[in-house]
Amino acid sequence: MMNQAIDLRSDTVTRPTPAMRAAMAAAEVGDDVYGEDPTVNLLELRAAELFGREAALFVPTGTMGNQIAIRLHTHPGQEVIAEARAHILDYEMATTAVFSGCLIRAVPAEGGILTWKHIEAAIQPWGNFRAATGLIEIENTANLAGGRVSDLQVLDEIVAGAKERKLPTHLDGARIFNAAVALNVDVQTLTRGFDTVMFCLSKGLGAPVGSMLVGSAELMKRARIFRKALGGGMRQAGVLAAAGLIALEDGPKGLANDHANARLLAEALAAMEGVSIDLDSVETNIVIFRLAAGAGAPELAARLKERGVLVNAVGPDAIRLVTHRDVSRKDCLDAAETLSEEIEAGMRTAGVK
Repeated sequence: MMNQAIDLRSDTVTRPTPAMRAAMAAAEVGDDVYGEDPTVNLLELRAAELFGREAALFVPTGTMGNQIAIRLHTHPGQEVIAEARAHILDYEMATTAVFSGCLIRAVPAEGGILTWKHIEAAIQPWGNFRAATGLIEIENTANLAGGRVSDLQVLDEIVAGAKERKLPTHLDGARIFNAAVALNVDVQTLTRGFDTVMFCLSKGLGAPVGSMLVGSAELMKRARIFRKALGGGMRQAGVLAAAGLIALEDGPKGLANDHANARLLAEALAAMEGVSIDLDSVETNIVIFRLAAGAGAPELAARLKERGVLVNAVGPDAIRLVTHRDVSRKDCLDAAETLSEEIEAGMRTAGVK
């Protein structure tokens, strides 16, 4: 067992930097439920400026930010169009149904990237015998599609089509800064036209806690009510917002390195027997590969853990690796070597030649 585990389960596992810890200790605070926390207010102002929106709201989690947005845009009994592997469908505990009374219309798309062609075919109008479409939701980057990026042309076409059909749009931009770095475009341009955008401070940007929801001043005013309803009133939250401000400033600078480390892992995996991986899908900091045997991912993850490499099984034959600030190039090289040894050992145990 290595002294220090190489943690590739998610980019949420990063620890606060010394600068973040110092800022948290010194943060000026107030009661944010009353709108009186100056550090939270500064973070919300900065986020709104970066994304070219009127206002922003600090929330504890990306899930809460997404679910507030869905509630803002929909009425009970409507559908939300999303890709079939969307986070709001697979990892948000059916909250769209519980909190907003809506159904997610899961639309499969090649490579996990929805286009207007996919979406238009799934739109249901009012007055039909089926639930009407209330919202179009896009995820960029697409987590379970291996961190793939929706480019500006695809997004602009979706926004234009939605406006023509008078449908609101929400962007789950948990890792939107990764997408922006991969495309070499700023986040304001990349998210233009979306009615609301959620992004995480606690993923690639490296903050210990928190996400942001941005949009119009009127929407964010209503969003505060729904945040309170979900238990998201955090009172003296400036101690967390202080780290978020540093994450916004410093976090994007390291993302290209995370992407390079993900590519290193992907190319190493592509050279291994018993592994299936689409190198073209590795565009940011996420690597998903499959075991050619069609099973054994949870067992592989358990063996890797014993050797100090932490990964997530995301299916019976699929493993997800996520690079981030707290794993170095050497860590990734060591992890690739351990992966190779354990995949080979698993094949021998299974009698695969």
